[in-house]
Amino acid sequence: MSDNAELLWGARFKAAPADTLTTLSRSPDYYFALAPYDLAGCRAHARELARAGLLSNDELATMLVAVDALDADFRAGLIAPIAADEDVHTFIERALTERLGALGGKLRAGRSRNDQTVNDLRLYLRDNGRKLVSALLQLQQALVDQAAQHQQSIAPGFTHLQQAQPILFGHQLLAHAQAFSRDIERMQDWDRRSAFSPLGAAAMAGSAIARQPEQSAAELGYRAPCENSIDAVASRDYAAEFLFVTSMMGINLSRLCEEICMWASRQFRWVELHDSYATGSSIMPQKKNPDIAELTRGRSGRLVGNLMAMLTTMKAMPLSYNRDLSDDKRNVIDAVNTLLMVLPAMAGMVETLSFNRAVMREQAPDGFTLATEVADWLAMRGVPFKQAHEITGQLVQLCEQEAIALSDLSDAQLQAVDSRLTPEVREVLTLEAAIAARSGYGGTASARVAEQLARLQTLMQQQQQWAESYTGPRA
Repeated sequence: MSDNAELLWGARFKAAPADTLTTLSRSPDYYFALAPYDLAGCRAHARELARAGLLSNDELATMLVAVDALDADFRAGLIAPIAADEDVHTFIERALTERLGALGGKLRAGRSRNDQTVNDLRLYLRDNGRKLVSALLQLQQALVDQAAQHQQSIAPGFTHLQQAQPILFGHQLLAHAQAFSRDIERMQDWDRRSAFSPLGAAAMAGSAIARQPEQSAAELGYRAPCENSIDAVASRDYAAEFLFVTSMMGINLSRLCEEICMWASRQFRWVELHDSYATGSSIMPQKKNPDIAELTRGRSGRLVGNLMAMLTTMKAMPLSYNRDLSDDKRNVIDAVNTLLMVLPAMAGMVETLSFNRAVMREQAPDGFTLATEVADWLAMRGVPFKQAHEITGQLVQLCEQEAIALSDLSDAQLQAVDSRLTPEVREVLTLEAAIAARSGYGGTASARVAEQLARLQTLMQQQQQWAESYTGPRA
């Protein structure tokens, strides 16, 4: 027997692989997290071999019992890969052969590591995609709960990081929740495109044994088999798209984190971090740092990096399978683990934030945020907006010269700038009036914010049902 007998590919080789090859070729330990998904594929493939006549009914029953026992033992930590296990497929074949003897070796017929690894990764991503959605929904719920408490809290809104117009702070919080809602929709859309089974593709041309892949696909919770066996094993667009979705999650998280860092600063004084979700300084006793927000903001770089690594690996790669593609797991597992770490921390931090309504309201008119109200008031009275804009700009200049607010201008000062600026303009120069005026769909008016909140809560319930409805492979 060849020295390479324990390898899945070593039959035609006379010399053992060099140590450097073995070191480079062996999967990192965290790749073995795919074992439960590989075992799910083993169950489906065993049934396919029985349909093809390669396993008797008794052999199939014995095989399935052994696969179930191995699955339970792995999850319980009772069995683990050894150094000689090149990858998860080698590990499982070795373990099954130790338990079943020659019968364990029958399972390799009609399949390849090429279609196995794609199946493992697709199942892993479909499962963990829903875990990410559930974790993201917890953060969304924290944002929604905070927004519900701030449906009347007035704060300045910003463009270019300059105070722009007054808003309801609940509207600002819901803006972040809306972005996360689209992230979930992207994950749902990704899943629809990725729910196709590669089993039956074998190495690349299809299997001469596993010729009913539609049944394996149904057993594993897929919509159907992949249309093309070459595409099934060669494509990683499903991995790249998943990484785009997780990268977008990271970007949206980072934007929220940036604002929380600003809100918690002494310059803003909008928010107080709960002690259990903040850290201090080893030298400055007074410090209270938003570390969760900063660490999450930093992790977003890793998420984007994983996407870039995957796209670069895929570029100009000939069909069908090439070993370069084995790094797909490195990128997606890291993305999943990163988000499953930061999302619960973010949810806890947001849930426990304490906002200073008085300070936000006090700052809301700063920077002449009510100037647009004057321009709109003039426009509604027939003044061309170009002129209204110029008139309002002159008012702002006057206020800057006099160091007063727009609402402090006298009747004489208004008239001196433009005769059309009558005292009635003061009716719109309040925070409440400015917010109430934005009453169109999606605006910051109180009624619109309440409607947005209700719609989002309904959508979140539907998204949670989607995450919970996935049953995955049948046992």
